[in-house]
Amino acid sequence: MTESAASTPQAVDAEETVSTALTPPTAKREPVTIEQVGRTRTDPYQWMKDENWQQVMRDPSVLRADIREYLEAENAYTKAALEDPTEGLRETLLKEMRGRIKEDDSSVPAKDGPYAYYVRYREGGEYPIYARRPADQAFDDSAPETLLFDGDKEAEGKSYFSIRGMDNSPDHKRLAYAIDTQGSEYYTISVRDIETGEPVGTPIEGTYGSFEWGADSDLLYWVERDDMGRPTAVFQRDLNTGEDVEIYREEDPGFFVGVGKTESEDYIMIETGGHTSGEVWFFPADARTPEPKLVAPRKEDEEYDVTHWNGAFYILTNADGAVDFKVMKAPIDQPGRENWEEVIPHRPGTLVLGLDAYKDHLVRLERENALPRIVIRERESGDEHTIEMDEAAYQLGLGSGEYDSTVMRYNYESPAVPDQTYDYDMATRERVLRKTREIPSGHNPEDYVVERLQAPAWDGETVPVTILRRADTPVDGSAPLLLYGYGSYGITIPASFSSSRLSLVDRGFIYAIAHVRGSQAKGYQWYLDGKLDKKENTFKDYVSSGRYLVENGYGSEGRVVGMGGSAGGLLMGAVSNMDPALFGGIVAAVPFVDVVNTMSDESLPLTPPEWPEWGNPITDAEAYDTIMAYSPYDQVSDQDYPAMLITGGLSDPRVTYWEPSKWAAKLRHEAPEGGPYFLRINMDAGHGGSTGRFEGLKETAVEYAFALAAVGKAEGLDVSRAAED
Repeated sequence: MTESAASTPQAVDAEETVSTALTPPTAKREPVTIEQVGRTRTDPYQWMKDENWQQVMRDPSVLRADIREYLEAENAYTKAALEDPTEGLRETLLKEMRGRIKEDDSSVPAKDGPYAYYVRYREGGEYPIYARRPADQAFDDSAPETLLFDGDKEAEGKSYFSIRGMDNSPDHKRLAYAIDTQGSEYYTISVRDIETGEPVGTPIEGTYGSFEWGADSDLLYWVERDDMGRPTAVFQRDLNTGEDVEIYREEDPGFFVGVGKTESEDYIMIETGGHTSGEVWFFPADARTPEPKLVAPRKEDEEYDVTHWNGAFYILTNADGAVDFKVMKAPIDQPGRENWEEVIPHRPGTLVLGLDAYKDHLVRLERENALPRIVIRERESGDEHTIEMDEAAYQLGLGSGEYDSTVMRYNYESPAVPDQTYDYDMATRERVLRKTREIPSGHNPEDYVVERLQAPAWDGETVPVTILRRADTPVDGSAPLLLYGYGSYGITIPASFSSSRLSLVDRGFIYAIAHVRGSQAKGYQWYLDGKLDKKENTFKDYVSSGRYLVENGYGSEGRVVGMGGSAGGLLMGAVSNMDPALFGGIVAAVPFVDVVNTMSDESLPLTPPEWPEWGNPITDAEAYDTIMAYSPYDQVSDQDYPAMLITGGLSDPRVTYWEPSKWAAKLRHEAPEGGPYFLRINMDAGHGGSTGRFEGLKETAVEYAFALAAVGKAEGLDVSRAAED
């Protein structure tokens, strides 16, 4: 790949950039010609990418002055043209959403040896408090508490504060935790003595945030994040000496490394892999000088995960054409593929999502017909049973439990039912409801209707769509529709409960989730049919779902608000190019829209690992053409685009700030009659936005105020199609 010479970016003229706060900024254009695999493209906004972006991720204050000036001008316009006119509405939304949160809430304690560990919040607190009490008093709220970590206190004076890891040592005397204060996802791991509160050794800088305790409580295994932002190596920290010893290093830039421990706590597992292949190494958790042993060498387009149970390794894999995965087992001393023995065969259409081991039971989470289920296998007899659920659409999750116990924990929720935590005795099949999330301002699930529809796709397939609406909201085309989508990496958006989205539903919105190809809603093949050269299926599925809902009275053309984030933001960009008339508004959060440029930049953290998802346009002309055909930034044209809210984070290492910024600038230049286009860059956060539980609601309030304005239901602002007419 070669680039033609380009003039050095000059500082943006403030008067040219924004003459008044209500005038959208006009970004300067400095065309750069890029030649690649016999193709040529021109990028007029490449100057927005700071040459020292790696340093910006760690220290946003070093951002080049002209870029900062432009981003601040965009934020000023969005504040003046969107946020200020909807201030009253946003405050009302914020009050509603906060009123649904139990401010002094706490999790259900999880037993671990002599203690039960839990998380709680104080009234008005933004961040969690980690604590424990004696295990025999786990569910006694009056029992004596040991405070382990006070998130509010630790976050004082920090504009960004993210906790990734928090775990006690096996002897329950130490606490390790990982903190990011920039949003760049470079975490610092610290260890403290629980009794004294004093630090143990020096902090570990530049980590990925994941770690695992050795069996002896004085060894900690942690993952290094290299200068390119990739998790590439596992180190052992000896807390007695402070020495770090490299245990494993990955040389393939397309493979990311992780570390964990089996439920039995007997083995440390090192997992390395990309989106469609990988391998696992292991060693005893009590080893002082570990020598990792390979389970099975990596193999292209073959995945496997390893669980230790019943004296063997149980392996979840898609080997030998098991598209929806099967379960094998292998002896620990000879775990290679040649010794794998089938335990649960492949069943097409039934996707095995994961395994969870207990001493006498093996639990697996499956999905069939877009609905999850929990299956329990008894060790001695091999008998299995399923925990039955009733609603049309719901979400299940496996919680923590003690390995030697017959009691497992699971979580249940649906779009209408707040999440519930159950303890289930796998031997007696009795369950105890430990907690239902409390909605202080009140919530009656009977006021809402949850539906699961099957929308005909463009090619004869059917797309599952989850619907939430008030029971009194008519299905006659008069209600506005919010259609959420993602559709990449095999990630399936769950049919879960969100107290925040009730603020839209209670105002008459119908809220829908399209489970498009690229997810695993209908099995692993559903994912394979929405990636690489089949990526356009994702976009067509979403448009087909939207059109089906409109035809059946769940919305109307021009009053649909599309919403998606990250790769879901790519979806928003693609469908706004394909069918702009369908939408009244688009919310694209941290959108991955500059696909050709990003997938052609090997220095970016996620680029090599994601070539199996998108293709490699650096070496493959067909992949280049495929990506170019849908890349939202490259396919912007003079169309009547709907109003758009586009967000980003300055220190985001996943979708870098310049992607949404370039896209917004190009939309304004190429389609000036469309929009309006609002760009909102969080100058103090990364991919997930604000981290505090209430600060994050402020960003949601902006998105919802925009959505209401896009369909003419916001006080103070109307950017709907009807207003244009």
